[in-house]
Amino acid sequence: MSQEWLFMSASELGRGIDHSEIDPLRLTEVYLAAIDGHNLRDRIYTVVTHDRALTEAGAAAERARAGQRLGLLDGVPISWKDLFDSAGVATEAGTGYLKGRVPTRDAVVLDNATKAGLVCLGKTHMSELAFSGLGYNPVTETPPCVNDAEAVPGGSSSGAATSVAFGLAACGIGSDTGGSVRIPSAWNDLVGLKTTHGLLSLEGVVPLCETFDTVGPLCRSVEDAAHMLAALSGDKVADLTSAGLQGKRLLVETGTGMQDLRDNVRDGFEAAIARLQEAGAIIKRAEIPDVTAAMPLSACLFTVDAYAKWQGVIEADPGLMFSEILERFRAGANFSGVDYVKGWMQLRDLRKSYLAGVAEYDAVVVPTSPIMPPNVKRLAADHDYYVTENLLALRNTRIGNLMGLAGLSLPSGTPSVGIMLLANPLAEARLLRLGAAAEAALVVD
Repeated sequence: MSQEWLFMSASELGRGIDHSEIDPLRLTEVYLAAIDGHNLRDRIYTVVTHDRALTEAGAAAERARAGQRLGLLDGVPISWKDLFDSAGVATEAGTGYLKGRVPTRDAVVLDNATKAGLVCLGKTHMSELAFSGLGYNPVTETPPCVNDAEAVPGGSSSGAATSVAFGLAACGIGSDTGGSVRIPSAWNDLVGLKTTHGLLSLEGVVPLCETFDTVGPLCRSVEDAAHMLAALSGDKVADLTSAGLQGKRLLVETGTGMQDLRDNVRDGFEAAIARLQEAGAIIKRAEIPDVTAAMPLSACLFTVDAYAKWQGVIEADPGLMFSEILERFRAGANFSGVDYVKGWMQLRDLRKSYLAGVAEYDAVVVPTSPIMPPNVKRLAADHDYYVTENLLALRNTRIGNLMGLAGLSLPSGTPSVGIMLLANPLAEARLLRLGAAAEAALVVD
């Protein structure tokens, strides 16, 4: 029975603890044994925090016995992307530049989760400094996609996703700057929540682009995402009861979001849209001109922000960085301060226009990624393939980051194909309710 725990949702595990069917300490021991005995252990986890996990699980078990649980997820074991500071444990963000870096304090979101009773299993691998949507990292490790052992898992929260997909964590916490929660969630058939920029604290989180960075969970269900958001923020859990799709208006964005789709993605997405429509959703299709206009701004806004932060470190020893990531960072030097400020001025106007233009819809919907997980060996050998696939992988998710939106990726029912719902800034509670209804409609018998 205990091995079944490894593939239950975090919320199901929490209910098992509530009903005295699962002991938190035994649950954590099962996860730790599964991690240590797994052939992918060192490709998914950078470090496993055995002592911390057992101590936290023991405290959760005592609370459960005393009837003093802190919430549904109290005692549930989760993983953390290796850019969240954890006291006394290396936090290296997938790069040689931070090798041996050991923070003295937990990141605020890790501290919040600990106070909510979540058990920290350890830290997971990621793309170097989080600057790739593919999850390929020759500097440290590249986990495999759960659906294709020869393919990348998506990034940059690669280990966060695979820790859940392979049954080595009940939930993974990642970051999303251009799609880094949603892409690996989609490619590994998970639920991924991109929160509104600024909703969750970035204190103690190794930055990439501080104007776009966000924190979010990768998990097995929308219910898990709702409870994890509450744990990370210290706020109340969104009410998902009686969520339905009847009469909900969804706009499929056709100008950017539906272009150049791979066949599997197109077929899986359209099948998912049909199921949402059968469940009562009203589907409209149209190009959103503001999205089309915003996309070219990515080249300046993301790279300038990232290079401004990391230029001194990188240029002191550029050979330490994977060449493809180095090239992306250095692209930030191609723009002037005027370019950057003008870009933000334009983007702020486009954001206002976008929100006015989609006001009648409950969400904008696109495939999470237009491509399937690329082959690892070809990425390593073919520069043009790497660049093309990385940009395409991030294209649709980047809509949410550019427009400052909340985003939710759901499994479509087709392996490694996600369907993404985009809602207004700070509308996470409404988005999660809509996501719960969509999730129920997308379940494939």
